[in-house]
Amino acid sequence: MFEVREKPTLVERALLVGVYFAKEDEAESRSLLEELQELVQTLAIPVADKLLVRAQKHHAAYLMGTGKAREVIDFAKSLACDCIIFDNELSPAQQRTLEREADLCVIDRQEVILDIFNQRARTSEARLQVELARLQYSLPRLARMWRHLDRQSGGVGGRGEGEKQLEIDRRLARQRIDRLKRDLTALRRQRGSRRKERERLPLPHAAIVGYTNAGKSTLLNRLTGSNILAEDKLFATLDTTTRRLTLPDGQPLLLTDTVGFVRRLPHRLVEAFKATLEEALLADFLIHVLDASQPSVFQQYDTTRQVLQELGADEKRTLVVLNKFDLIEDAGWKRSLERSFPGAPLVSARTGYGLDQLLQNMNTMLFDRVQRANLRFPQTRHDLLARIHREGKVLRCDYEGDDMLVQAVLPLRLLDPFREFVSPAFGAPAPRAP
Repeated sequence: MFEVREKPTLVERALLVGVYFAKEDEAESRSLLEELQELVQTLAIPVADKLLVRAQKHHAAYLMGTGKAREVIDFAKSLACDCIIFDNELSPAQQRTLEREADLCVIDRQEVILDIFNQRARTSEARLQVELARLQYSLPRLARMWRHLDRQSGGVGGRGEGEKQLEIDRRLARQRIDRLKRDLTALRRQRGSRRKERERLPLPHAAIVGYTNAGKSTLLNRLTGSNILAEDKLFATLDTTTRRLTLPDGQPLLLTDTVGFVRRLPHRLVEAFKATLEEALLADFLIHVLDASQPSVFQQYDTTRQVLQELGADEKRTLVVLNKFDLIEDAGWKRSLERSFPGAPLVSARTGYGLDQLLQNMNTMLFDRVQRANLRFPQTRHDLLARIHREGKVLRCDYEGDDMLVQAVLPLRLLDPFREFVSPAFGAPAPRAP
């Protein structure tokens, strides 16, 4: 059976290489190379050194020119590296050529990210999505894995060379890809059924989005009192988690944590994780969490917006949140962030700083959905009270004679069904129909 080769488990010492082609791209390329080091260290691969290379033009065979490629290979060998990891996306042909010339393992940023996702996937859906993305990445690269193997037909009078191992593995890989797509389609149908159940009680819904390691899971835990996995590492969680919280005005809100984004996220992962990221598409608004302590915060903001655009969620109403504000010591940097993101709450999900203001801003995002009301209805109508508990929020409930006096936050769609029970003030008799 075809299996994707687990390259990173074979790597003991890696050289990281970033290639750029224009002078104005040097700073971003350097930042991306630093991020690649974090990604590689997440896989527990020791990094021998980093190398930033400027090439005159894109080379079809080596990415950079042959001379630059030889310099990179010689440098890697001088450091006794057994792997070269490129920050750039390599074509299958470039990867094969570089491996042949260097006689070393050569991988790119995409493969690193895919292997991190493979290690972190926990739910059956996440595992299927990761496996699909890895197979799609590996399929055009099978030739370099099996070029030394041929399967011959046996016996006297045979008809010549039989089916090659490469052809067998390509066929098996395509069959597995088709199966994974069918399984994911079935899981999406199940997710749709669960969503319909949730829509029967149509509570407002917000999705937390942002760059990986921006503090999204920590924020969800702090706001909802949950205990989902939240670690100081890239892609600590890959699966969506939804929790319920109560806003300051009493309104309930469903809050969903989504997978983090990263610069140069492989497009096949965006495709593979659409079922997971579609929570962002269906939310009433987005909470875009930024790591305010990162110098690359603006690039991270742009990356998340670009991925949301690919998903068709960039037009959603969005509340930007500046997290980890407690880690900033430079007053000038604080002022720059406040100017760039006016009105964004300044918070620390770790300490709880600024979360009251964030909750108030979340209230504001939903002002057009709810209204506070004073209601009076007979005690025999406990079905009405139960409905308010299910779809709104009961703030106060008293009894007077044969009536229930209820102060509640109601979704606007419930105002008409409850209009005949509205009281001008809490405790005042409701107007009776003539």
